[in-house]
Amino acid sequence: MPGTKFKIQNPKFKTQNDGLFLYFRVRMIAGASIQQVISRSDITEVIGQFIKLRRRGTNYIANCPFHNEKTPSFNVNPAKGIYKCFGCGKGGDVVSFIEEYEKFSFTEAIRWLAKFYQIELQETESSDAYKQQQQIEESLRIVNEFAASYFENILHQDEEGKIIGGGYFKERGFREEIIQKFRLGYCLDQWDAFTNAALAKGYQPELLLRAGLIKSRDGRHYDTYRGRVMFPVFSATGRIVGFGARILKKTEHAPKYLNTPENELYIKSKILYGLYQSRQSIHKSDECLLVEGYTDVISLHQAGISNVVASSGTSLTEGQLKLIGNLSKNLTILYDGDAAGIKAALRGLDMALADSFNVKLVLLPEGEDPDSFLQKNGATVFEDYIRQNKRDVIGFRLEVGMQEVGNDPVKKSKLVNEIAETISKISKAEDFSLQQHYIRQSALQLDIEEEGLIHLVNKHIRDHATQLQRSREREKAAQTEALPEDIVPATAESPEATIDSFQGNKHQEEWQLIRLLLTYGDKPFGEAGTVAETIFDRIDMDILEEALAKRIALEFQHYRTTHGVFPDQKYFSNHADKVLREKAAGLLMDTAEPSPNWMELYKIEIAYGEKNYPAEVESSLAYFELRTIRKLLQQNLGYIEKEKDPAQLALLMKAHQTLKEREKDLLQVVIVK
Repeated sequence: MPGTKFKIQNPKFKTQNDGLFLYFRVRMIAGASIQQVISRSDITEVIGQFIKLRRRGTNYIANCPFHNEKTPSFNVNPAKGIYKCFGCGKGGDVVSFIEEYEKFSFTEAIRWLAKFYQIELQETESSDAYKQQQQIEESLRIVNEFAASYFENILHQDEEGKIIGGGYFKERGFREEIIQKFRLGYCLDQWDAFTNAALAKGYQPELLLRAGLIKSRDGRHYDTYRGRVMFPVFSATGRIVGFGARILKKTEHAPKYLNTPENELYIKSKILYGLYQSRQSIHKSDECLLVEGYTDVISLHQAGISNVVASSGTSLTEGQLKLIGNLSKNLTILYDGDAAGIKAALRGLDMALADSFNVKLVLLPEGEDPDSFLQKNGATVFEDYIRQNKRDVIGFRLEVGMQEVGNDPVKKSKLVNEIAETISKISKAEDFSLQQHYIRQSALQLDIEEEGLIHLVNKHIRDHATQLQRSREREKAAQTEALPEDIVPATAESPEATIDSFQGNKHQEEWQLIRLLLTYGDKPFGEAGTVAETIFDRIDMDILEEALAKRIALEFQHYRTTHGVFPDQKYFSNHADKVLREKAAGLLMDTAEPSPNWMELYKIEIAYGEKNYPAEVESSLAYFELRTIRKLLQQNLGYIEKEKDPAQLALLMKAHQTLKEREKDLLQVVIVK
């Protein structure tokens, strides 16, 4: 193909005999490399790449990047390598920050940090099953990248590509920078131009067929997307998983759009077009706009509206909602003017309501889609229209449903049940008035008794609660089996695991004990040798009422028993359990640093941190002993009231006096509120 220059680097891989996979060794990151990356990473340096940090004492503060706030509540402790937001509760170490901010997996976060610090990762071969799966997926990624670069080069370098493909994008009003941002391309209108280029680079037909890039008939291979403009589809981390392709010729025999067939990478129910390019904007604006087509997404981006993704014609799925929910719980769906044609798309909205999404719908003027409406009216009018025409899900479903029901009682009965099921998703206590509003509105429009609709809604709520309870019991049983017998798991849904929900001084003191354990556990203390050994020697962990506090203590103890050493702070600040990790980060974050004025101006040294930990530990131990003493006093008073034998009564009175004296001594050590 004269005039075409390729930027693709030929992968230096041999092909297997079956021709399906590129031959390469599938590896996992070695544990030593992971530790090297974590040790090398400076948390303030890394977080400073994303948000502006201000020094406060030995720590740093900033407005939290995970929720909107005017007063900084996001803290970074460089000495301990942890961050904690006391507004939204998120916290952890440098790896978990990259995971949370970039929405990466743990492995992706480690690779990002390794690249940032130019650390060469050592990798080990994985299991055969994992290796085979990764071979398939990585082979598809490599060939997809080759295809995307090929189609890009055709669009920019080949005469047909520039005239036909470039002409189409120019007609749509797409500027060069937006074409490059979405890596748009063109496939030549020839039978096997791409096929020959791919085969010449060493890619086997079986792999190209699996990726959907070529087809086969009568032993001959030919291009799937010939004569089409190409829209690469990205994963959330920027890897190309497939393509959408639009035909430019008018024909009755070919579909307008073609998409990559489902394979190990391209799973339509778990893909949103434009997510990679839009994720930061969605997170920052705390709203996701959902449209149907590729060009809608691109046009909105070009107009400066970048918090938008496309479902590519499918109704919403759980996988897509999870991708959106990682960034925002506010979802606004834009539809064209044909209300009857969107009924199928509404099916996924019950899942959104059940997953606590705030869902709004916007119906564009008849005959308009987001792209055309934007081109005619401009970004300002478009954004004003969206704000002024947002409608709630229930009212919209009623309107669409009533148009179809007419006088058919069977259809009406079905609609009533559908509406009741939708309303039942709004079942949180704080949304009670909203639920009642929808019940009254729906009963009025459906012309049915309000009481009957209430009963139907409650039935759906009970059915859902029963299913949820069974699911939680199964999860709890699985968690219990996976942990040592002496560690009781706490779930994020359970009241006991709710972060920062203390019930008075009792629970504050329990968390103070855990803070001392995590912060100073390996420090010398008393006859037992260390703080941790003293705590476990003098306090029975069954006395702890906070389930998560008890779990942390027991896991700390179990780690020592298993490994022979105490777990370091990073073990908990990078724990796999998000609830535990965020709680540990909050406990380890030192925000009570004394003002430097005490020493600099007044020459008064304040006992603080490691200088003061023995007194803090002694006070905490005294508190728990005091709790035990007071429990014994209460029990003893009960015995005294019931005892009739004078001799036994004297013994009980003597014991009571001894306990009271010990209580008095302890009160000198700990302040009880």
